[in-house]
Amino acid sequence: MTRTVSLPDLFESAFQPVAEIVRSGRIPGAVLGAVDADGTQLTRAIGKAQVIPSARPMTTETWFDLASLTKVIFTTRRILELAEAGEIDLDAPLTTLLPDLCQYDMTAWQRKVTFRQCLGHQTPFPAVEPVYTYGSDPARLRAFVMQRDWRAGPPVYSDINFILLGIVLERLAGARIRDLDPGPGFAWSAPEATSAATEYCHWRERFLVGEVHDENCSALQGAGHAGLFGTVDAVLGFAHDRLSGDKTGDPVTRLMRQPLSPTRTHGWERPYPGWSGGDRANASVIGHTGFTGTGLWIDFLTGRAITLLTNRVHPSRHFDSGIMALRRAVGDRFFCNEEQS
Repeated sequence: MTRTVSLPDLFESAFQPVAEIVRSGRIPGAVLGAVDADGTQLTRAIGKAQVIPSARPMTTETWFDLASLTKVIFTTRRILELAEAGEIDLDAPLTTLLPDLCQYDMTAWQRKVTFRQCLGHQTPFPAVEPVYTYGSDPARLRAFVMQRDWRAGPPVYSDINFILLGIVLERLAGARIRDLDPGPGFAWSAPEATSAATEYCHWRERFLVGEVHDENCSALQGAGHAGLFGTVDAVLGFAHDRLSGDKTGDPVTRLMRQPLSPTRTHGWERPYPGWSGGDRANASVIGHTGFTGTGLWIDFLTGRAITLLTNRVHPSRHFDSGIMALRRAVGDRFFCNEEQS
């Protein structure tokens, strides 16, 4: 005989590996949050928001640099909303709105890349490029991204896809991303006194607290692939909106769920062997992670979502924090929705 496990029980189980890794000292601190379609919300904090140069406790009000969660919470949502409004054709090339993309070679492969391919990371762009090393003027760096003769390779998860989508949003809005509304509860920077610290940046020569960790986003002064800040409440609010939207037939949520490949939907990841959400996630789950130690997974079958927010790069990214195994352990416990009795 089986019974459905309650949200509080799943949350308690998922919190156990979080507590263990923080107490081991591998990650300074974390906040775990869960929400269901009815709006029931659970959150818990553990450890430190900062340990160097001074210690501060982690709380459920702590702001996090969400890193690549920006791709799904902000950029994907905006692009899909514009598509539903008829302002973007997802199967059209980016050049319909960025006519100057690779403008000195009209036969360049970059000019054939579509919005949908960028959302699904199905382009030949490289995974990442140290754009910030090519100058300090954000307008010039945008031109660099637009005009660079990128070497084509096999499709990989690529920040370049979302930097270009961010430029599209800027062109349509007539404003830089940092001047756009980041969404309810989110921001493009955060108060230093209540933010989780990331790492010491040797380029900027300081510990980063409340300012974006990603070097390219910093140099571009806002970009589509990173830069969003939020608390656990903000992230859970976004997840609840998606769960509600799924019930009401929201077309943007539908596209977020629509598979584009064995591993991806529009913007998001879907379950595959070894993915961040663990081995027990059902086929309805979508998720995404952020380099700073963040993650969000939404289960549309059960109407539940979970977010793990950590400062695993503090004081440095250059050690094994165990974040990959931790995410999978959280997922395996949270997505275990039935048990024998």
